[in-house]
Amino acid sequence: MSGEDAPAQQQNAEETKQETKPSEEPTAAESKPESPVKAAEAAATTSVAAPEKAPEEDAFTYRSLVLSGYGGYDKVKLQLKKGRPTLKAGEVMVRVKACGLNFSDLLARQGLYDRLPSPPVTLGMECSGEVEAVGEEVTDRKVGDKVLVLNRCGLWQEVVVVPATHTFLIPEGMTFEEAAALPVNYITAYMMLFDFGNLRPNQSILIHSAAGGVGIAATQLCQTVKDVTVFGTASASKHETIGQGGVTHCIDYRTRDYVEEVRKISPKGLDIVLDPLGGSDTHKAYNLLKPMGKLITYGTANMLAGQKKNLLAVAKTWYHQFSIHTLSLIQNNKSVCGFHLGYLEGEVELIQKAMGAILDLYRQGKIKPHIDSTYHFEQVGDAMRRMQERNNIGKVILTTVPMPEEERKEEPKKDDKKKDDKKKDDKKKDDAKKEEKKDDKKKEEPKKEEPKEEKKEEKRGEKRGGEGRAQKGVDVQYVLALSRTEDLLDSSLRSASQSSPSSPLGPFHTCSSYHSHRSRSTSGIKLRTFNGSCPCSVEPDVSVDAECLGPWGVTGRKISSP
Repeated sequence: MSGEDAPAQQQNAEETKQETKPSEEPTAAESKPESPVKAAEAAATTSVAAPEKAPEEDAFTYRSLVLSGYGGYDKVKLQLKKGRPTLKAGEVMVRVKACGLNFSDLLARQGLYDRLPSPPVTLGMECSGEVEAVGEEVTDRKVGDKVLVLNRCGLWQEVVVVPATHTFLIPEGMTFEEAAALPVNYITAYMMLFDFGNLRPNQSILIHSAAGGVGIAATQLCQTVKDVTVFGTASASKHETIGQGGVTHCIDYRTRDYVEEVRKISPKGLDIVLDPLGGSDTHKAYNLLKPMGKLITYGTANMLAGQKKNLLAVAKTWYHQFSIHTLSLIQNNKSVCGFHLGYLEGEVELIQKAMGAILDLYRQGKIKPHIDSTYHFEQVGDAMRRMQERNNIGKVILTTVPMPEEERKEEPKKDDKKKDDKKKDDKKKDDAKKEEKKDDKKKEEPKKEEPKEEKKEEKRGEKRGGEGRAQKGVDVQYVLALSRTEDLLDSSLRSASQSSPSSPLGPFHTCSSYHSHRSRSTSGIKLRTFNGSCPCSVEPDVSVDAECLGPWGVTGRKISSP
């Protein structure tokens, strides 16, 4: 039996009792006749009691998206809540039409967003709808007003109760979907650019995730200032859209190093960098700033990897967390700012001022939210997946309109198709990995013979060591850092050969025949010390230093002459 059927059955039971009572009264009347006065009093009592026993109004119900626990997409469940929410003084009740999906909601699902109460809790920081009731002391809102709402959480449901100060009247011509896309992204972008960044004409800015909600909002706001050069990172398939939206230089972060691309165009650096990534990318952002530049960090998107919390990604991001001494800021003439809209909950006047400016820009036609897609509450998992896999261009919206029956029937088929596609993709990946392993084995086979040849060469070097010392005096010892892999060895030697003698790795000597006297080790990188000048031309005595420097890079130290 469903919860909705219970009130109806209880109501039918009460009606049955009411129907059976009149049939019992004549029997009592026959045994003991009543006086006309008592009969009239009984009739009056019955007429007064009748309204109390009348059927009650249907229970007030509304749907809500509740985070039941931390984890994957299935942890956000659609639940039916009962009972009309109570209004306090200064509050309004809003019948929700559309809700906005934000990156913070993805972090909250994995337990990485500290501004959300513990589950079970309703998600959602922004929505739009119509005022259905107003509490006492509310003078600037009335029933029927179309409003957009900004709150700490709890807005992904059909009915919400919030302080009237958290609502803003929707301008004419703005849809509910556009209104739901406005608060979080545009307030974030506006306050970073103009309150922190002090964006002015002829400046340059780097916007990461330029095809996301904040990215598009920031790009549009940059167009309100004259001659601002915008660098934007996004996958190649999104370049056309963000280019039309105002990004001057589009960079595919998946195939190119965005730092190198920016340096090619702007060697001196940038005036502003907006960093939602965190970790090592924050270091890169700071180094990209020119003097008087500003780094504004507002997220840790690098922590999010997969449906569930990835401890490795979290640990890696925190390990590479950016920190700097104030003296460095002074000497470099740079500034670092942090922004978190969730911690400005109590700054009502500050938020209202920014929102007022944003709505004015919308009325002037200078900004317009870009809606990527709209999903029903029943499809919240698909909506989250689209954003987390970086497939969206603009805002992802959730609508409170119930999903049609036809679409509900088709959903299982879509899920089965997705599972089949995923299996095929996994199979392709497994096959590719197997092929790579085969290729690696083939490459390793000829390399197994190399250690034998190297040992022979070392013995020959020991025999001829005395001749080398006689031919040439000891000028300096060359330390050659060797890697376990060919690629790392090549790159290390080339870079080392160009380093100055004062560098931590120098001085090094390389030549075309370094391969004839290299050394390998499965445990890491070994140092080999050469006495004299070029070991290829003089063939001096060769001694092998057994110090292991680990697998993470090539390092070395200068050794003084004996």
